[in-house]
Amino acid sequence: MKKKIAILTTLLILAAFPASYAAGTHGTDGQISGRSVGASICSLLIWPGIGQAINGQSTEKNVTHAVLGLTGVFRLWSFYDAIIDRQGGVWHNRI
Repeated sequence: MKKKIAILTTLLILAAFPASYAAGTHGTDGQISGRSVGASICSLLIWPGIGQAINGQSTEKNVTHAVLGLTGVFRLWSFYDAIIDRQGGVWHNRI
């Protein structure tokens, strides 16, 4: 029973995360599509910045994500940024 509650809670948090968190970010959210899902998986599993390149972001944003990908935690941000196909962002539209 505890395992089911923990799984349900985790799924509810994950379901609420993109809708509530995306509203407060800089930049303009795109739409989640098959391309953006594939791009986000590439950013998470291969290297951050690849997903942004697949989504057609600027070269500055691609390079920034790739360099900051040296930190492990940035993979998660790059994944999120790619899945919602966010245009622009903070630090002169690089993040």
